[in-house]
Amino acid sequence: MQALDVPAELQSPLAFAVAERKRSTIEMVRTAIDRQDVVLAFQPVVQGAKPGTVAFYEGLIRVLDETGRVIPAADFIETVETSPLGRKIDCLALEMGLIALAENPALRLAINLSARSIGYPHWMQVLTDGLRTDPTAGERLILEITESSAMMLPDLVCAFMHDQQCRGISFALDDFGAGHTSFRYLREFYFDLVKIDGQFIRGIADNPDNQVLTEALLSISRHFDMFTVAEAVETAEDAAYLQGIGFDCLQGYYFGAPTIQPPWRSPAPQRLLQAG
Repeated sequence: MQALDVPAELQSPLAFAVAERKRSTIEMVRTAIDRQDVVLAFQPVVQGAKPGTVAFYEGLIRVLDETGRVIPAADFIETVETSPLGRKIDCLALEMGLIALAENPALRLAINLSARSIGYPHWMQVLTDGLRTDPTAGERLILEITESSAMMLPDLVCAFMHDQQCRGISFALDDFGAGHTSFRYLREFYFDLVKIDGQFIRGIADNPDNQVLTEALLSISRHFDMFTVAEAVETAEDAAYLQGIGFDCLQGYYFGAPTIQPPWRSPAPQRLLQAG
């Protein structure tokens, strides 16, 4: 039983403190969402063959407290994932992403989506309104669904993907390898992109076990004709190794941290690190 479900008088002092901190954080997030104190942070995803060239950006939602500081997503994301608050966060992320696409006709942008939001009327309305306002947005929008989320509601996700791919929207399977994918569903999903989970990528240049696992995941992705992205690339050595085994794209702090200042608005072109 989780600490939040145990009466306060029965909790240890540490468990009580942790539970109170979690309650406080969730309340802070709820207040921030009501005020719409949220922004998108943009992280580049670069071409594997030309790492100085951005293939697309991922838009990551950032929730701000009353002082303007970012509330760490790790402190609340799992708790709100199954609640209406999670649906509101998905709606705001999509709305801001569609605004960014409308402002920059050359932009290609990925936005995260929980499978639970697919049947949420307001989220669908935001998507419909955005595509009506800018008919070109669909072909430049990528929706990222985590492996665990997709496997939770596979039939719903499959049907939704089929409908939206007809409108030009692409889909990415996020955190591939972190969960327990049913390969039967993987065949039926028809994801356009697959993002290999960072736990296999960090330090891969010096980790033979992760090299074997990553190459196996890469082989599966290619078999299903999915564009491949390596997440959490943090060093030149890892980037060079991943280029060498043929990843289509690379993403991580080595190439650029998420920034709330849209790079395409910067006075000077963004300079990306080159892999060795």
